[in-house]
Amino acid sequence: MACCITVKECQTLVWWRESLRFRWAASFPSYRFDIMIFFKLLLKIYIKIFLNIVLFGCMLQELSCFVSRCFEVVVNMVHQLAALYISNKSATKIIESTGVHFQTVYEHLGELLVVLITLDEIMENHATLKDHWRMYKRLLKSVHHNPAKFAIPEEKLKPFEKLLLKLEGQLLDSMIFQACVEQRFDDPGEGVSVSKNSAFAEEFAYNIRTIFANVESKLGEPSEIDQRDKYIGVCGLFVLHFHIFRAVDKKIYKSLLDVCKKVPAVTLAANIIWFPDTFLLSKVPAAAKLMDKKSIQSIRSSRDAFLQQKAQTLMKDMQSYYIFVTSWMMKMESILSKEPKPDKLSEDLSNRCNIFVQGVLYAYSISTIIKTTMNMYMSMQRPMTKTSVKALCRLVELLKAVEHTFHRRSLVVADSVSHITQQLQSQALSSLSTAKKRVISDKKYSEQRLDVLSALVLAENTLNGPSTKERRLIVSLALSVGTQMKTFKDEELLPLQLVLKKLDLISELRERVKVHCNCSFLYWHRTVFPIYLDDVYENAVDAARIHYMFSALRDCVPTMLHAKHMESCDQLLVCYDTEIMEILNEHLLDKLCKEIEKDLRLSVHTHLKLDDRNPFKVGMKDLAHFFSLKPIRFFNRFIDIKAYVTHYLDKTFYNLTTVALHDWATYSEMRNLATQRYGLVMTEAHLPSQTLEQGLDVLEIMRNIHVFVSRYLYNLNNQIFIERTSNNKHLNTINIRHIANSIRTHGTGIMNTTVNFTYQFLRKKFYIFSQFMYDEHIKSRLIKDIRFFRETKDQTDQKYPFERAEKFNRGIRKLGLTPDGQSYLDQFRQLISQIGNAMGYVRMIRSGGLHCCSSAISQLDCVLTDLTTNSAEGTEYFKMLVGVFAPEFRSIKNMHLRNFYMIVPPLTVNFVEHSISCKEKLNKKNKIGAAFTDDGFAMGVAYILKLLDQYQEFDSLHWFQAVREKYMKEMNAVVKEQTVQSTSQDEKLMQTMNLTQKRLDVYLQEFELLYFSLSSARIFFRADKTAAEETQEKKDREEVAKTGPGSSTIEGSPGESSAK
Repeated sequence: MACCITVKECQTLVWWRESLRFRWAASFPSYRFDIMIFFKLLLKIYIKIFLNIVLFGCMLQELSCFVSRCFEVVVNMVHQLAALYISNKSATKIIESTGVHFQTVYEHLGELLVVLITLDEIMENHATLKDHWRMYKRLLKSVHHNPAKFAIPEEKLKPFEKLLLKLEGQLLDSMIFQACVEQRFDDPGEGVSVSKNSAFAEEFAYNIRTIFANVESKLGEPSEIDQRDKYIGVCGLFVLHFHIFRAVDKKIYKSLLDVCKKVPAVTLAANIIWFPDTFLLSKVPAAAKLMDKKSIQSIRSSRDAFLQQKAQTLMKDMQSYYIFVTSWMMKMESILSKEPKPDKLSEDLSNRCNIFVQGVLYAYSISTIIKTTMNMYMSMQRPMTKTSVKALCRLVELLKAVEHTFHRRSLVVADSVSHITQQLQSQALSSLSTAKKRVISDKKYSEQRLDVLSALVLAENTLNGPSTKERRLIVSLALSVGTQMKTFKDEELLPLQLVLKKLDLISELRERVKVHCNCSFLYWHRTVFPIYLDDVYENAVDAARIHYMFSALRDCVPTMLHAKHMESCDQLLVCYDTEIMEILNEHLLDKLCKEIEKDLRLSVHTHLKLDDRNPFKVGMKDLAHFFSLKPIRFFNRFIDIKAYVTHYLDKTFYNLTTVALHDWATYSEMRNLATQRYGLVMTEAHLPSQTLEQGLDVLEIMRNIHVFVSRYLYNLNNQIFIERTSNNKHLNTINIRHIANSIRTHGTGIMNTTVNFTYQFLRKKFYIFSQFMYDEHIKSRLIKDIRFFRETKDQTDQKYPFERAEKFNRGIRKLGLTPDGQSYLDQFRQLISQIGNAMGYVRMIRSGGLHCCSSAISQLDCVLTDLTTNSAEGTEYFKMLVGVFAPEFRSIKNMHLRNFYMIVPPLTVNFVEHSISCKEKLNKKNKIGAAFTDDGFAMGVAYILKLLDQYQEFDSLHWFQAVREKYMKEMNAVVKEQTVQSTSQDEKLMQTMNLTQKRLDVYLQEFELLYFSLSSARIFFRADKTAAEETQEKKDREEVAKTGPGSSTIEGSPGESSAK
């Protein structure tokens, strides 16, 4: 019974008691005030003790009734056994008991005595109950002196005091077993003679020897299953035999004590341990006098020797059992996962029976090692090493692993058990049938033979039915009679006994697994839990084993629900839950959180070179294993380590960001690293971001989009804009994160406004575009090239000649140059690049909006699918910008624009020359005009081809194939010339060829990059669909949706339509 007085109250009480001696010299009012506080606290403690004893008193009264009933049952069983074995030959016998040994009855009598011994040991070790009991009696004395003050009639007080004295004498003095064996068993009135019945005394001693012989041979062996409990029963029977017959078998007594060297202690329940030598020496003092002191001392010293040996072998035992249990689990899964074959059904059932029995044996052995070792260390107050604690905790995990294996395959196990019991019953019936035939074949009649035959028939009839505990007990009793007169041969009896033992085990499989795998004793050894958690933290690879430990810690809950000393069991459960969670937080979760945070900080700040993080030198732990664990179940909650650490990091990063907003980028990196390295799903802080790399604002770009597209270059793959040139040391860049920050600042409404401004800008640029295409010089050259391609495409293998594109490019230059040396085609290329930059900006706006809203949208419920769909459709800006310009581009009045696809090859030649020129300037000191990317051109070409629906026409030119063939042909010619000239010694010629080859490589590479960028850009505009196909697809969709008239005309700006 746990004490309900808090530690703080007890400490305060002691402090007041000690300090009152030194308060006398103080002022009287202060002293009086201290005395009042002291007595109030003392009264509070006494009230708590009073309530505890009152609540516990009902249970003690029930226990008293149970003990009295046990006394009656022991006397009754002794009387019945004495009536069967009568030494008086003239007396009438109930049955012929010669050769009949009811060993089962003595074993059950021993089990009952074990219950009484257990109660004695619990009372002996319960110091708190005894202390509270004494205080309670002291309170009753105060009530007895003045019953009127407490409104208690004096005539009721005396019977109550007598009841308390009776309970104290019967239960609290730890004399329950002693009182039982000292009862008067002789009852002359009933005509039963016990103490002077020599036949019964001899039979009693014979059964003790037989049971002990069976127990001793199995103690400490792998096949031990419940022999330790039977050993306690044998000791109890020996003491009972001594008190009834006043005779001591010195040989048995010495043998019982010798077992103590092998088994120095046995756990009775929870943390209650029983020492057999102490029990035998105290309960049979007459036999103890016959033992010399050296023998007694050597037996007692065996306890220390046992602990020393365990400390050395515990780790080795744990490793052995780890191999045994894991091997058993694999066999279990293998055997149970197989479908039984009809021709090998018997063999399969035998294998399943053996594997089930083996699992129970492992569970019992492991449980015995853990309980005995832990309880002996605690009882003898010996310190335990950390290595031993870790080994014992590993054994606890193995114990729960066995239980979980049975539980995981419980359906198959339950089905198998029913078939196995039928098979074992069939084998037992076969043996009984053989013995019965042997008895029937003997024609000699006798009462004893008739008893044997009746016992065999009874056993047969009992086995023909469900294998309940009562039926198996009847079979055991029947065979006690049926095995006399050599009914069974030796080679028949042993297999039958083995089958019946297996039947007992299999029939009680679920109960035995539950009992042997029960780890409720850990409640009394909670001090090992912090050491265990430290070990789990240090060995994170095996973090999954923590589930087994928490399963073991939950085992004490059913026992705690039966607590009687408190008003509600929930109080005890809450205290236990709080204690375990505090230990878990201190020794695992908090350490894990701090270590993860430290790792993220050091990883993000590696450029500072704070310390050496070489894992081969420092020995870093891989803590990611903790985040792959499933939530741990404990009481009515699930402990999710991953969620706990994620919440800690979110909270820490948020709080620290609010303190220093300029560090938001650092914490954002740490969030991303936590996701990549540990798989943690972090929450965005949603705080206003302050940073030096804020970049241009969306609002500023929108107002000056014509300036932006001319001063910035677009990179298609990375979705960034890079400043073309700047007077500063560094170039400005704009990426998705900058756009997302601006959208977060201004709101998502700015996205539609930006698209509207882009639409207005494109209208102006397309007007210039149309004028250029309408120019007579351009239009005539394009028509001429189109006619040339149609006439010569069969000779040029359907490829537009590279030479024509070069000729077109040079021809345009002859029309005139601007003051800065640019041709009309250069300006047209810049116009297309600006259009492409505008489309790239629209794409970045959409990506920034999705990036900004992604976290919010991901948390919407699935029922809001239509809202998500509408949101996505409202941001399909490319589709809208194509739809608003395409009808006008494809109209009859703009027939001159249909020649655009033919100007693309010269434009690409012009672009490549310009791009190579810009890249070459990167390596020069004067970097004016240097650039390494300009994907706006590819974006613009792809967009305009989509507006004109000329993807197929452009593809028919096979332009990039012609370029590739042209350069490959020239490169092969240079290589061939190099091979011819390799023998000559003209170095200048060789250098010239190398430069030529390098120039051709550069040009081919630039054309390839342009081809890849153009192919990527075409994907945004659905290059796989023609205008006719898209129109038909739209009509089909409208018909299915039944949306009424679906005019394809887009009036107004695209942003306004999306807003609608």
